[in-house]
Amino acid sequence: MKILVLNSGSSSVKYKLIDLEGGKDATLAEGGVEKIGLPGGFLKYKKADGSKAIDELGEINHLQAIKAILAKLTDPTDGCIKSYDEIEAVGHRVVHGGEKFSESVLIDDAVKAKIRECYDIAPLHNPANMTGIDAITELMPNVPQVGVFDTAFHQTMPAKAYMYALPYKYYTEDGVRRYGFHGTSHRYVSQRACEFLNLDIKKQKIVTCHIGNGGSITAVDGGRSVDTSMGLTPTEGLMMGTRVGDVDPGALTFIMTKHGLTVDQLQKIINKESGVAGVSEISSDMREIEAAVNAGNERAKLALDMYEQRIIKYVGAYAAEMGGLDVIVFTGGVGENQTGVRENVCAPLAFMGVKIDTELNNRTRGTETEISTPDSRVRVVVIPTDEELMIARDTREIVSNLKK
Repeated sequence: MKILVLNSGSSSVKYKLIDLEGGKDATLAEGGVEKIGLPGGFLKYKKADGSKAIDELGEINHLQAIKAILAKLTDPTDGCIKSYDEIEAVGHRVVHGGEKFSESVLIDDAVKAKIRECYDIAPLHNPANMTGIDAITELMPNVPQVGVFDTAFHQTMPAKAYMYALPYKYYTEDGVRRYGFHGTSHRYVSQRACEFLNLDIKKQKIVTCHIGNGGSITAVDGGRSVDTSMGLTPTEGLMMGTRVGDVDPGALTFIMTKHGLTVDQLQKIINKESGVAGVSEISSDMREIEAAVNAGNERAKLALDMYEQRIIKYVGAYAAEMGGLDVIVFTGGVGENQTGVRENVCAPLAFMGVKIDTELNNRTRGTETEISTPDSRVRVVVIPTDEELMIARDTREIVSNLKK
């Protein structure tokens, strides 16, 4: 079954065409359109030989972007299918499902309405996700579409984990609570880690560390999310590339009052100007931060120390919350590639029996590898995430059930 996976953002559409046939999962094509709604829009894609190419598109909207993607997929030279008819289903990443969706669903008019109901708590993401759904509805009206929600995996959290200590009416009237994000990634890597380590996920206490420019950590107990670091929005939790993460809300109201900031100005500060970039005043890219640390930059060292300290704190807290820890999973751009971060996070966890093979860790970048030593009481593994594959598999399962 050939499934097109779309991730529609406010100014971009990323795609993968995945063939799930006979147990073999093959990516046939991938790429994305960027700068949608702006001058100089372009489609970047990977050719069959693995080389990358760019097509200039000019100023386009989401519908035109998806038309360009479909045209590239069917292009006689650079395409991989002869017609749209070979695409049997489309799976969409949808960021926020609120409490309305605890699993992936077939998209119909009722589902679209519920996605729109989440606009007020995900104003930057859900409207953009809907543009992709609407575009496919117009271009390929007979092809089934499936919504896969970033928040769905975390709907198994107990109330004590997802509730905020605010007046209860803000939960009942406005839905203010912890939802969590990166759920598709946390679900994939926790499952894949247990497959890779030959463990029964239902018997494991796992902490999954999805760390990159954005980052979150999840406690997975018996295959179920029981707590996660992101909250009502993706701003809460870890220190990230440009997001502030956990901060005293009193500090925010103090800054807002003292400097006469508007809500929009404060939002920009906490989401775009804080985190690693804000502290270091160098970059949000951890590779550049590590280079600056090696060059003796003290502010870069402070930013890196803070970044790692937050990860350590969450891993320890979730181990305590679950009453034990069997597996730590590293994924995401930093988790998969920054060997120093992994080592510095694991070192203080030695009291829990965490031991990593330093030499093996230093060699491991972007590949599935167990980096813990044979005598480590907690197994530590690097698992590259594949959210698109998870979306494709969910889509296949739902669409296959329609045919029964």
